[in-house]
Amino acid sequence: MFSTDLQAVVGSHETIVWQGKPDKKCFILESIFNPLLPFALLWAAIDLGIIGGGFFASGGFRQMGAFGFALIPFFLLHMMPVWLYLGGVLLAFRKYRNTEYIVTNLGVYISGGAFSYSYEMKPFAELSHVALHRGIFDQWLGVGDVELSTSQMDFSYNRNRNGANLHKFSICDIPDYQRVYKMVKDMQTDIYSDTMYPNDLRPAENHGYQTRYTKIDDYRNDYRN
Repeated sequence: MFSTDLQAVVGSHETIVWQGKPDKKCFILESIFNPLLPFALLWAAIDLGIIGGGFFASGGFRQMGAFGFALIPFFLLHMMPVWLYLGGVLLAFRKYRNTEYIVTNLGVYISGGAFSYSYEMKPFAELSHVALHRGIFDQWLGVGDVELSTSQMDFSYNRNRNGANLHKFSICDIPDYQRVYKMVKDMQTDIYSDTMYPNDLRPAENHGYQTRYTKIDDYRNDYRN
């Protein structure tokens, strides 16, 4: 019996070494104070203060009669940026409920979404960068983000300083960010190195990758403590 939806998609041959969710307070605060907030406040001030307030205060609404009522949908439509911002804030609670992270002996699982529910898994052998990030609210609430990147061509990519295309996904707003960062970084280095430069010679016939990652028990015991 699985305790979460994300745990249900983990392979039967995998071992879960860490599992968690974002800090709820930090997740909601970052959703409220996002880059759209200043634009939404400015747009609302213009519509309500200058256009709406001036129009109604001057008595123009009463003088125009039925046509004045027809302008109400126009004002509501004109405030669409404000509704989009408020909708994003309200959906943050649903996004939080669907957001979960799992680290196994093979890779990292991330779930999320508001209306739809999505899963993403990246094997350690595909990870090229592991970074630690702490924003203003992260530092205030004692949490952090573990940012993971894969060097691959993708339509939604970020370009690093060297010009490489990096597809990013993150384990955000977790309290034990330092331990998870170190664990993921060590496992990515060990497993990637073992895959690219195996310690033992490959056999003449390859019957599958059956080697065992010996540090997995140490990580599991550390997580329990």
